[in-house]
Amino acid sequence: KYSDFDVAEDKYMAISLNFRGDVRSKEANQVAQWIKANNKVTFVDWCPTGFKIGLNDEPPVRIEGDDIADSPRNVVMIANNVAVSRVFSQRLVAKFDLMYSQRAFVHWYVGEGMEEGEFSEAREDLGFLEKDYLD
Repeated sequence: KYSDFDVAEDKYMAISLNFRGDVRSKEANQVAQWIKANNKVTFVDWCPTGFKIGLNDEPPVRIEGDDIADSPRNVVMIANNVAVSRVFSQRLVAKFDLMYSQRAFVHWYVGEGMEEGEFSEAREDLGFLEKDYLD
């Protein structure tokens, strides 16, 4: 959950539009072009295309007792944006630092064969991942 998602600041790295049912490729491409033309999403500068479109001719299946209406087609959007960097910095990194500073659970990992130096390496990798999303 990204409660502090900012449409102007948080750019997308990739979007996958997956269509199901009676949808032609021309229609799907028009949707992607409309989204781009009307500035509904903003992509990072280094992303050349941004969209991946998936088409599946099989119509959606309606499950008995489900509240969702029957439809000949539907679409789902799966996206990756830079807002996830706040999850790294505010949650994962902060909690890792807090727990490791108190050596919480370290003895369990060392007992299973992990070396204590691997914790520093893992923290460094988290820092690199956080930096990748900020760039």
